[in-house]
Amino acid sequence: MSKSIKELEGSIKYSFKNKDLLHKALTHKSFNPDNNNEKLEFLGDRVLGLVISKKLLEKYPNEKEGIIDKKFANLVNKKTCIKIARKLNLKKYLYLGTSQKNIERSADKIVSDSLEAIVGAIYLDGGIKSSEKFILNLWESFIVNSVITLIDSKTKLQEYSLKKFKKLPKYTFFKKTGPQHKPVFKTEVEIPESKKIIGEGASKKKAQQNAAEKLIKILNI
Repeated sequence: MSKSIKELEGSIKYSFKNKDLLHKALTHKSFNPDNNNEKLEFLGDRVLGLVISKKLLEKYPNEKEGIIDKKFANLVNKKTCIKIARKLNLKKYLYLGTSQKNIERSADKIVSDSLEAIVGAIYLDGGIKSSEKFILNLWESFIVNSVITLIDSKTKLQEYSLKKFKKLPKYTFFKKTGPQHKPVFKTEVEIPESKKIIGEGASKKKAQQNAAEKLIKILNI
Protein backbone atom coordinates (compact mmCIF):
# COMPACT_ATOMS: atom_id res chain seq x y z
CA MET A 1 0.00 0.00 0.00
CA SER A 2 1.40 3.38 -0.97
CA LYS A 3 2.20 5.94 1.68
CA SER A 4 -0.23 8.46 0.17
CA ILE A 5 -3.18 6.02 0.27
CA LYS A 6 -2.45 5.19 3.90
CA GLU A 7 -2.21 8.92 4.68
CA LEU A 8 -5.57 9.61 3.04
CA GLU A 9 -7.23 6.73 4.90
CA GLY A 10 -6.01 8.33 8.11
CA SER A 11 -7.53 11.68 7.09
CA ILE A 12 -10.92 10.22 6.18
CA LYS A 13 -10.87 7.85 9.19
CA TYR A 14 -11.72 4.81 7.09
CA SER A 15 -9.49 1.90 6.08
CA PHE A 16 -10.51 0.16 2.86
CA LYS A 17 -10.62 -3.63 2.72
CA ASN A 18 -10.44 -3.31 -1.08
CA LYS A 19 -7.81 -0.65 -1.80
CA ASP A 20 -8.65 -0.79 -5.51
CA LEU A 21 -11.96 0.95 -4.76
CA LEU A 22 -10.18 3.92 -3.21
CA HIS A 23 -7.70 4.01 -6.10
CA LYS A 24 -10.60 4.08 -8.56
CA ALA A 25 -12.38 6.82 -6.59
CA LEU A 26 -9.28 8.98 -6.98
CA THR A 27 -8.86 8.32 -10.72
CA HIS A 28 -10.13 11.05 -13.05
CA LYS A 29 -11.22 10.19 -16.59
CA SER A 30 -8.32 12.25 -17.97
CA PHE A 31 -5.96 9.71 -16.38
CA ASN A 32 -7.91 6.61 -17.42
CA PRO A 33 -10.88 7.05 -19.80
CA ASP A 34 -12.04 3.44 -19.31
CA ASN A 35 -11.57 2.83 -15.59
CA ASN A 36 -12.23 5.99 -13.58
CA ASN A 37 -14.38 7.39 -10.78
CA GLU A 38 -17.46 8.51 -12.75
CA LYS A 39 -19.71 5.60 -11.73
CA LEU A 40 -18.55 5.77 -8.11
CA GLU A 41 -19.36 9.50 -8.14
CA PHE A 42 -22.83 8.66 -9.48
CA LEU A 43 -23.36 6.20 -6.62
CA GLY A 44 -21.81 8.45 -3.99
CA ASP A 45 -24.09 11.32 -4.94
CA ARG A 46 -27.11 9.12 -4.15
CA VAL A 47 -25.66 7.76 -0.90
CA LEU A 48 -24.78 11.27 0.26
CA GLY A 49 -28.32 12.45 -0.47
CA LEU A 50 -29.83 9.54 1.45
CA VAL A 51 -27.65 10.00 4.53
CA ILE A 52 -28.08 13.79 4.68
CA SER A 53 -31.87 13.49 4.16
CA LYS A 54 -32.16 11.00 7.02
CA LYS A 55 -30.02 13.13 9.33
CA LEU A 56 -32.02 16.31 8.64
CA LEU A 57 -35.33 14.57 9.33
CA GLU A 58 -33.94 13.24 12.60
CA LYS A 59 -32.43 16.56 13.66
CA TYR A 60 -35.37 18.78 12.65
CA PRO A 61 -38.52 16.63 13.16
CA ASN A 62 -40.82 19.67 13.44
CA GLU A 63 -39.33 21.76 10.62
CA LYS A 64 -41.32 22.51 7.46
CA GLU A 65 -40.50 20.42 4.39
CA GLY A 66 -39.56 23.53 2.39
CA ILE A 67 -36.90 24.52 4.94
CA ILE A 68 -35.59 20.95 5.12
CA ASP A 69 -35.31 20.92 1.33
CA LYS A 70 -33.27 24.14 1.33
CA LYS A 71 -30.98 22.86 4.09
CA PHE A 72 -30.51 19.65 2.10
CA ALA A 73 -29.65 21.56 -1.09
CA ASN A 74 -27.04 23.64 0.76
CA LEU A 75 -25.44 20.58 2.34
CA VAL A 76 -25.08 18.43 -0.80
CA ASN A 77 -24.22 21.16 -3.28
CA LYS A 78 -20.88 21.56 -5.01
CA LYS A 79 -19.81 24.45 -2.77
CA THR A 80 -20.00 22.36 0.42
CA CYS A 81 -18.32 19.35 -1.22
CA ILE A 82 -15.48 21.60 -2.38
CA LYS A 83 -14.94 22.94 1.15
CA ILE A 84 -14.73 19.41 2.55
CA ALA A 85 -12.48 18.19 -0.27
CA ARG A 86 -10.12 21.12 0.34
CA LYS A 87 -10.07 20.38 4.06
CA LEU A 88 -8.94 16.85 3.21
CA ASN A 89 -6.44 18.23 0.66
CA LEU A 90 -8.00 15.73 -1.73
CA LYS A 91 -6.41 17.19 -4.85
CA LYS A 92 -3.04 15.97 -3.61
CA TYR A 93 -4.13 12.33 -3.94
CA LEU A 94 -5.91 12.42 -7.32
CA TYR A 95 -4.74 10.63 -10.43
CA LEU A 96 -5.05 13.21 -13.20
CA GLY A 97 -4.05 13.23 -16.84
CA THR A 98 -1.54 15.83 -18.01
CA SER A 99 -4.35 17.87 -19.60
CA GLN A 100 -6.01 18.44 -16.20
CA LYS A 101 -3.08 18.93 -13.84
CA ASN A 102 -2.66 22.64 -14.57
CA ILE A 103 -6.27 23.66 -15.23
CA GLU A 104 -7.40 25.49 -12.11
CA ARG A 105 -10.87 26.33 -13.40
CA SER A 106 -11.86 22.66 -13.45
CA ALA A 107 -10.12 21.73 -10.19
CA ASP A 108 -13.10 22.46 -7.94
CA LYS A 109 -15.46 20.20 -9.88
CA ILE A 110 -12.86 17.44 -10.04
CA VAL A 111 -12.23 17.37 -6.27
CA SER A 112 -15.96 17.70 -5.53
CA ASP A 113 -16.77 14.74 -7.78
CA SER A 114 -13.90 12.75 -6.28
CA LEU A 115 -15.25 13.30 -2.77
CA GLU A 116 -18.60 11.85 -3.86
CA ALA A 117 -16.74 8.98 -5.52
CA ILE A 118 -15.07 8.20 -2.17
CA VAL A 119 -18.54 8.11 -0.58
CA GLY A 120 -19.58 5.59 -3.24
CA ALA A 121 -16.40 3.56 -2.73
CA ILE A 122 -16.92 3.38 1.04
CA TYR A 123 -20.51 2.24 0.47
CA LEU A 124 -19.34 -0.63 -1.74
CA ASP A 125 -16.49 -1.51 0.59
CA GLY A 126 -18.19 -1.22 3.99
CA GLY A 127 -21.92 -0.70 3.47
CA ILE A 128 -24.34 2.04 4.47
CA LYS A 129 -23.22 2.21 8.13
CA SER A 130 -19.62 2.97 7.16
CA SER A 131 -20.81 5.52 4.58
CA GLU A 132 -23.04 7.20 7.13
CA LYS A 133 -20.23 7.43 9.68
CA PHE A 134 -17.87 8.93 7.08
CA ILE A 135 -20.42 11.48 5.84
CA LEU A 136 -21.65 12.63 9.24
CA ASN A 137 -18.08 13.02 10.51
CA LEU A 138 -17.26 15.43 7.67
CA TRP A 139 -20.63 17.14 7.24
CA GLU A 140 -21.62 17.49 10.92
CA SER A 141 -20.43 21.08 11.35
CA PHE A 142 -22.23 22.13 8.17
CA ILE A 143 -25.44 20.47 9.39
CA VAL A 144 -25.22 22.19 12.77
CA ASN A 145 -24.59 25.59 11.17
CA SER A 146 -27.16 25.27 8.37
CA VAL A 147 -29.44 28.28 8.69
CA ILE A 148 -32.21 29.00 6.20
CA THR A 149 -34.16 32.24 6.12
CA LEU A 150 -37.92 31.83 5.96
CA ILE A 151 -38.26 34.24 3.01
CA ASP A 152 -36.53 32.70 0.00
CA SER A 153 -34.63 34.76 -2.55
CA LYS A 154 -37.28 34.61 -5.29
CA THR A 155 -39.97 35.87 -2.93
CA LYS A 156 -37.75 38.64 -1.63
CA LEU A 157 -36.82 39.81 -5.14
CA GLN A 158 -40.45 39.65 -6.24
CA GLU A 159 -41.59 41.79 -3.31
CA TYR A 160 -38.88 44.35 -4.04
CA SER A 161 -39.65 44.53 -7.78
CA LEU A 162 -43.40 44.85 -7.27
CA LYS A 163 -43.00 47.55 -4.63
CA LYS A 164 -40.51 49.64 -6.62
CA PHE A 165 -41.49 49.02 -10.24
CA LYS A 166 -44.94 47.38 -10.11
CA LYS A 167 -43.49 44.57 -12.23
CA LEU A 168 -42.51 40.95 -11.58
CA PRO A 169 -38.92 39.75 -12.10
CA LYS A 170 -38.40 38.14 -15.51
CA TYR A 171 -36.78 34.69 -15.52
CA THR A 172 -35.44 33.19 -18.76
CA PHE A 173 -34.17 29.59 -18.91
CA PHE A 174 -31.42 29.31 -21.49
CA LYS A 175 -29.09 26.38 -20.93
CA LYS A 176 -28.73 22.86 -19.53
CA THR A 177 -25.29 21.30 -19.10
CA GLY A 178 -23.66 18.43 -17.23
CA PRO A 179 -24.20 14.66 -17.33
CA GLN A 180 -27.68 13.13 -17.49
CA HIS A 181 -27.60 11.99 -13.84
CA LYS A 182 -26.42 15.37 -12.56
CA PRO A 183 -27.64 18.18 -14.84
CA VAL A 184 -26.91 21.87 -14.30
CA PHE A 185 -29.60 24.34 -15.34
CA LYS A 186 -28.82 27.98 -16.08
CA THR A 187 -31.39 30.78 -15.87
CA GLU A 188 -31.28 34.57 -16.29
CA VAL A 189 -33.23 37.00 -14.13
CA GLU A 190 -33.76 40.73 -14.56
CA ILE A 191 -35.91 43.51 -13.17
CA PRO A 192 -36.24 47.11 -14.38
CA GLU A 193 -33.00 49.11 -14.04
CA SER A 194 -30.89 45.98 -13.44
CA LYS A 195 -28.62 43.93 -15.67
CA LYS A 196 -29.32 40.29 -16.42
CA ILE A 197 -27.93 37.92 -13.80
CA ILE A 198 -27.24 34.23 -14.42
CA GLY A 199 -27.98 31.59 -11.82
CA GLU A 200 -27.46 27.84 -11.88
CA GLY A 201 -28.75 24.82 -10.03
CA ALA A 202 -29.73 21.17 -10.17
CA SER A 203 -33.22 22.14 -11.40
CA LYS A 204 -34.83 25.11 -13.14
CA LYS A 205 -36.37 26.14 -9.82
CA LYS A 206 -33.03 26.06 -8.01
CA ALA A 207 -31.38 27.97 -10.87
CA GLN A 208 -34.00 30.70 -10.48
CA GLN A 209 -33.39 30.84 -6.72
CA ASN A 210 -29.65 31.12 -7.29
CA ALA A 211 -30.12 33.92 -9.85
CA ALA A 212 -32.47 35.79 -7.53
CA GLU A 213 -30.02 35.43 -4.63
CA LYS A 214 -27.17 36.87 -6.73
CA LEU A 215 -29.27 39.84 -7.85
CA ILE A 216 -30.40 40.53 -4.28
CA LYS A 217 -26.77 40.72 -3.19
CA ILE A 218 -25.91 43.10 -6.04
CA LEU A 219 -28.89 45.34 -5.23
CA ASN A 220 -28.11 45.08 -1.51
CA ILE A 221 -31.73 44.43 -0.52
